[in-house]
Amino acid sequence: MSLSIGIVGLPNVGKSTTFNALTKEQNAEVANYPFCTIQPNKAIVAVPDPRVDKLAAMVGVDEVIHATIEFVDLAGLVRGASHGEGLGNQFLGNIRDVDAILHVVRCFEDPNVVHISERPAPADDIAIINTELALADLAQLERKIERLEGQAKADTKVRSLLAEAHHLADYLGTGAPLWAYPDRDGELFRALNAEMSFLTAKPVIYAANVDEDGLAEDNAFVAEAREVAREGGAEIVKLCAKLEEDMAGLSDEEREEYLALSGVEESGLEQVIRRSYALLDLISFFTFNDEQTRAWTIRRGWAAPQAAGVIHTDFERGFIRAEVVHFDIFEEYGSWSAVKAAGLLRVEGRDYVVADGDVILFRFNV
Repeated sequence: MSLSIGIVGLPNVGKSTTFNALTKEQNAEVANYPFCTIQPNKAIVAVPDPRVDKLAAMVGVDEVIHATIEFVDLAGLVRGASHGEGLGNQFLGNIRDVDAILHVVRCFEDPNVVHISERPAPADDIAIINTELALADLAQLERKIERLEGQAKADTKVRSLLAEAHHLADYLGTGAPLWAYPDRDGELFRALNAEMSFLTAKPVIYAANVDEDGLAEDNAFVAEAREVAREGGAEIVKLCAKLEEDMAGLSDEEREEYLALSGVEESGLEQVIRRSYALLDLISFFTFNDEQTRAWTIRRGWAAPQAAGVIHTDFERGFIRAEVVHFDIFEEYGSWSAVKAAGLLRVEGRDYVVADGDVILFRFNV
């Protein structure tokens, strides 16, 4: 499985610049006018994880395959996007299948970069986007209700689903997002969300986009955005998209020096990925053979056969056992044979729950 993140925000908040910075490519056009992005940009990004690179060096293979994230950059949304204003409505469907939403919020002033308001106002800007996403969900749900009403006349089981749909419609009608819905863990909600992929039910990370002066200490805009995130129980990261875009062509060593000079320890990409993995309860495990080492992404709590199925369905179907050692132990001993000789190689069965950083050899038979 791979993680996918949709990038949303008002026009001219730095969405496309953030996209370019996160993906280290000039994939998205950037210009100082609204709706510069009129087609959704997509990019597949490797998840930076030094463990898989170290593993490759220890086992002596050249090919390293990192886990990946897909970023989807949409046109800037405006008030009324859910009803067709601007260009937002036609693109909202492009993020229904993403795992999480990265909501870029402008937290800097620059008279040379126009804003939809007189000046950035993070709380108001966030409210506009959240309301439009809620209204888009409501419009989709109302169409579903029409279909359910016809089916409920002949199927009593559909009536409970219809009642839940009406409750959700009332809730969305207030402009509230579904990630705050009281019964979001209920079976009926989960059934509707599995089919409809509600935008406002997705986990949100706010990206407070600052200028270079705002990196060292929070400015008033960032403080306002943090308060909104805190009230909503959402994650927030602070980054300077323009600075990170400028670093796109640098080596890892040069990037570390650049970040240090700016007073930050992690790049925006690293922050977003770390928060996304934690938010979605994702972990990585590693495999290797004579040709390559590879990182794989799974949900925390998955058993060994499920993890094996990410590699190939035959691995899960014919699962026999998993030979496991944690990366930290592998790094200490330096090789599979040394780990085995030390008696630290574990043989696990179907009930074993894979841990982040496990190095695994799956045995299977089909």
